[in-house]
Order: sequence, then C-alpha cells, then structure tokens
Amino acid sequence: MMLRELGDSDQERKRCCKLWSLENTLKQQTRILTLIVISQFMCTSLWFAGNAVMPDLILNLGLADSDLGHLTSSVQFGFILGTLFFAFFTIADRFNPSRVFFISALCGALFNLLIVIEGMHFAHVLLLRFLTGFFLAGIYPVGMKIASDYFEQGLGRALSFLVGALVMGTALPHLVQDLTGSFSWKYVMLITSAMAVAGGFLIFQFVMPGPFRKAGQKQKFGAIFKVFRSRKFKAASFGYFGHMWELYSFWAFVPIMLQFYAQQHFKEINIALWSFLIIGLGGVACFFGGLLSERHGAKKIALVALAGSGLSCLLSPIMFGAPLLLFLAFLVVWGWMVIIDSPLLSTLVANHADPELRGTSLTIVNCLGFSITIISIQLTTFLMTIVSFEYLYVILAIGPIFGVSSLLKST
Repeated sequence: MMLRELGDSDQERKRCCKLWSLENTLKQQTRILTLIVISQFMCTSLWFAGNAVMPDLILNLGLADSDLGHLTSSVQFGFILGTLFFAFFTIADRFNPSRVFFISALCGALFNLLIVIEGMHFAHVLLLRFLTGFFLAGIYPVGMKIASDYFEQGLGRALSFLVGALVMGTALPHLVQDLTGSFSWKYVMLITSAMAVAGGFLIFQFVMPGPFRKAGQKQKFGAIFKVFRSRKFKAASFGYFGHMWELYSFWAFVPIMLQFYAQQHFKEINIALWSFLIIGLGGVACFFGGLLSERHGAKKIALVALAGSGLSCLLSPIMFGAPLLLFLAFLVVWGWMVIIDSPLLSTLVANHADPELRGTSLTIVNCLGFSITIISIQLTTFLMTIVSFEYLYVILAIGPIFGVSSLLKST
C-alpha cells in the first residue's frame, strides 16, 4: 500500500513537474514573442521612412513624383543584396541571431539618419536608402528565424504577430510625418533611427538563442541551391512570390492613389494619416489571420487572402469612381487582404524547410520575393506614363492569381 501511494506520489510529482515546465515554456515564449514583436515594430520603421518624407525630398531636391518608385526600389534592392549576402554565408544559422539583429539595427539606423545631412543629392539619397535596405535583411528575416527557434508549435500565430509588427512599423513613418507636420521632415528620420537602435538593443539584451535552434556548424556555400528541393517548400515559396508581386507596389502607391482621388474628386484627404491607417491596419489583420490559421490551417487562410487581394486589384478601376467613404473603406480592406497571407506563407516556408537551414531558407525566399517587388514597382511606375491611372493596379492581380495557382497545385 505504501509503495503504491509512493508510486502515485511520484507520478503526481512528475505530472506537476511536466505542467510546471510547460507553463514556464509558455511564459517564456510569450515574453520572447512580445520582445521580438516590439523590436520588429521599432526597427522596420526604417523601411518607408524615405517614402513618408517624399514630398519634402521632392521640394528640396527637385524630384518628380515618379521618383517615388526609384526611392522604394533602392530600399528593396539593398534588401535583396543583403539577403543574398546573409543567405550565401548562412549568417543567421552560423552566428547568434540576436547579435546579427542588433548589429543590423545599428547600421540600418545610421544610414537612415545620414539622409538629413545638408547638401544631399538624389544619388546620395538612393545610396543611403540602399544601405538601409541592406541591413534590414538582418532584421526582418532574422527576426522570423529567432521566433522559429522558440516555437515548434504555433509558429503561424507567432509569425503573424511578427509580420503585423512589420506592417505597423512600415506604416509608422506616415503617422510620424502627420504628427510632426509642422516640424522639419528630418525629425521623421531621427525618430525612426532612434526607434531602430532601441529595438535592436531589446533583442540583444533580452533574447537568447531559442531551444529549437539548430546552429550550422560550418559554412555551406551550396545551401542556397538546395532549399528548393522539397515540393511543398517550392509551392509555399511560389505562393509567397505571387503575394510579393502585389504587396509593396500597393504599399508604395497608397499615397499616390489617395492624391489622385483627391485631385479627381476635389476632396480634402489627410494623405499621411490615411496612408498610415490603410497600411497599418493590415498589421491588426495579421493578428487575426494568425488566430484563424490555428483553427483552419495556414494554407487555407492564405488562399482566401490571396483571392481577396487579387479581386481588389481587379475592382480598383471601379472604386476610383466611388464615393469617398466607400473608396477609403475599399483601400482599408485591400490593405487587410494584401498582407494577411504574408506570415502564413512564411510559416509554410519555415515548416517545409530543412531545420538546419531554416534561417537561410527564410532569407533566400525573402530575397527572391523582394526581387520580384522591384520588377513590380518599376513596371507600375513605367505604366503610369502610358496607362490611365484608374486601370494601373489591375496588373498587380497577376501575383495573387499565380500564388493561388501554386498553392492549389501542392494539394
């Protein structure tokens, strides 16, 4: 009897220890995810800082409206070369990702801030935005890598929160510009750089390598060419590429859409504030998309979002003639649909990647995805000169259609 009681006691003790360990793990995951989300939000504010002050740059440097596409593409191009560099040398897998994130945040903040120096020419601005984009490659995909090292289960929800933070960070400069409208545009660059430094410090100081991290012990130069061998990985990646064709062109031209509508309909629109809301509310949609993915699956929610954003592209010519409230509501909904699938597609990519090359896989897929954004942005910029503005964004539907087709083929 005593042995039986002792056995029951041991079993109870083991059960309690297991529950205690699980509770501590969940608390740690929640704490780490919160820190990464805050840091991503702060650091990715560097991304569209130049776009937010574009009217001031046009005034000071004598630029044309079409230079918005070149300004955005320079950041994207820097990000692409940065991701190639990080992926080729498997940096996120070989080195402590928290340190990589911190160093990248410091460098990105520095090059973002240097744009305020007097006497800048457009070529200098493009170079600085390029270098800012280069070091964003050590922030966004590396942040996803850190999260994937902490979450073996629930990665879709975790990445939804991270991409939500990216979206809010991307939109933030527009809000800062609106709030500091009576001050110099240089405050936008100063505030976003300071936030990036603070975000990098949070990761460096409080986020250690995760329990599911499998560090690469040596450099694997051929890793880039091996990541697409899995059929499911390839399908998820192609879905992501279709999504990226639309995403950054939509984000980059939101202020131009609002400006065009205001001029055509003789309406007063707070372009900076509405640009923030249209882009930023997509971050909130990401949170809900992550929760829905836990119930219905990441792939299913991603398919719905891709279809919804593709439909928005096709409906855009009609909506430019709609009443103001309907037009703004349409852009908000489009802003939701265009981003909800991003973390879910990244989740599918991470889940189907080789665990030892997960950081490199996420980085190279980001690299190729952002390469596609340059083509899309430059094509949209070119078409502005030959296509009626109302029909300009129909071309973006190509991406969602391709993405849906790729995901459906993997079933």
